[in-house]
Amino acid sequence: MEHRARSFWLRAPGEGEIRTVDLPTPGPDDVVVRTRFSAVSRGTETLVFRGGVPASQHARMRAPFQVGEFPAPVEYGYLNVGEVEDGPAGLVGRTVFCLAPHRTRYVVPAGAVTMVPDAVPAARAVLAGTVETAVNALWDAAPRVGDRIAVVGGGMVGCCVAALLARIPGVRVQLVDLDPARAGVAAALGTGFATPSAAAGDCDLVVHASATDAGLARSLELLADEGEVVELSWYGDRPVTLPLGEAFHSRRLTIRASQVGSIAPARRGRRSYADRMALSLRLLADPVFDTLITRDIRFADLPREMPRITGEPSALCVRVTYDEDDRTPDRSE
Repeated sequence: MEHRARSFWLRAPGEGEIRTVDLPTPGPDDVVVRTRFSAVSRGTETLVFRGGVPASQHARMRAPFQVGEFPAPVEYGYLNVGEVEDGPAGLVGRTVFCLAPHRTRYVVPAGAVTMVPDAVPAARAVLAGTVETAVNALWDAAPRVGDRIAVVGGGMVGCCVAALLARIPGVRVQLVDLDPARAGVAAALGTGFATPSAAAGDCDLVVHASATDAGLARSLELLADEGEVVELSWYGDRPVTLPLGEAFHSRRLTIRASQVGSIAPARRGRRSYADRMALSLRLLADPVFDTLITRDIRFADLPREMPRITGEPSALCVRVTYDEDDRTPDRSE
């Protein structure tokens, strides 16, 4: 086995670099994975890249296989698909998803990887972590047949939520975003589309994922009386201003937080993290999710591309590809 790998690190807020790192010696219950694809989780990784993780949340916001500490230097990421090179016999040669960072190879416990179903292309499986967030949100939101629903914020998470909601019989789902170009994405996902000012109101449920004060305020306005906003945005170190005066109390509106770090209470006693991830990967058999891949970049180009990605609001999923040159560490380092 190659005992070194290359990985993407945040050297300082706003500055990335590729480093050569040593791999630990795998134990009998570990796997060695060669990365085929990873993806940039644009919302969270934008916050990490600019150094916006609040000090109070440093421990809570650690990625499962993060190396280093916030704000920097830190190796961060959690959307990785690769092939098992070494490990238990049933996993060797299999394509797996792991909440691992952007690196060419890694060693993790075998229980930390999930086999990608044969019906799911490896290149699409990088979305598993985002679909998992959407699954958890729907477990929290408990949408019903025939509901009127808006998804405010057409980023990766919002689009994944909309794609799943569109498959519930009889629902009216509208993706709401400032960017009119999201109309084409919404159509491909099977949902309606509107800009915030034109969005349909009287909603039973609004899922908010725009990470803006204005988006959350508009989400409240779109609700019917006694409706609920499920809040998926994470604002990092930014304060949020909300209009909780006016008719918020008289209309008995609700704002509920949803976060993928815990299983939604409605399923916590009957579903494990492994169950939720396996379900998310099965859902990715639907080719409609290919709509969410904005473009591909090479691993070696991540230091140059990351500032562009984090400042590119029109981007959805930016997928990272790996070739053999990426995987061969420079022996002189």
